[in-house]
Amino acid sequence: MWKSSAGVKEWSMAKETEIKLEIKDLKVLERKLKKLGAKTVGTGNGRVHEFNTIFDTPEGGLAKHGQLLRIRTETSIGKGKAGGAKRIVLTFKQPAIFKSGLASTNPESRRRTDEEGGRFKVREETETELTDSGPLTKIFEGLGMRGWFSYEKYRTTWKLGAKERWAKDLLIEVDETPVRTYVELEGPPEAIARDASTLGFSRRDYLVKNYLTLYAEDCRRRGVAPGNMLFETKKK
Repeated sequence: MWKSSAGVKEWSMAKETEIKLEIKDLKVLERKLKKLGAKTVGTGNGRVHEFNTIFDTPEGGLAKHGQLLRIRTETSIGKGKAGGAKRIVLTFKQPAIFKSGLASTNPESRRRTDEEGGRFKVREETETELTDSGPLTKIFEGLGMRGWFSYEKYRTTWKLGAKERWAKDLLIEVDETPVRTYVELEGPPEAIARDASTLGFSRRDYLVKNYLTLYAEDCRRRGVAPGNMLFETKKK
């Protein structure tokens, strides 16, 4: 671990594979997860408020190349010492790759999978935890970038029990957003597909869009101008 004057604590690089699924009834999903033996991850009830700001040049140089630069502030929700704990994370994401993820020797099967949906989003990301976002924000602004889109959500992360060895690297992340509720499944493609099926979803239900795109689509449906994806009043 190392620390710099810009407030950087440590960093990591990984390749994430994920999908999103739209949730119609959160309580029904939670009952299914508990029935499968899943438990929340983290302190208290595991629920965390996330405030995200995406940085880019005025011309959208990063977005045009499929890249993303984001500062996220996570605040634990709950009573006692766990409540109010903060974590600040800087993330840089490379362009996403979309693929079926599951091995198949049948070209027709692979073609049908891609046409019908069921693809996975694969993306290399580098993350570092910050002690303070202020200095880095000033650096970005000095380089000609600005925070041009902010969005917030409440995330609760679940994991299946140890007996489910196939799911040991699978994260089940429930995101309550200002527009809809989604669950992100992140991990090996085979585990994602198995868990999605167990929860009652088919490959046609897979979403690989980011929250900016989902928000923009929702604004178009409602006939309103897009801004930032924020709650009108804080959820409890």
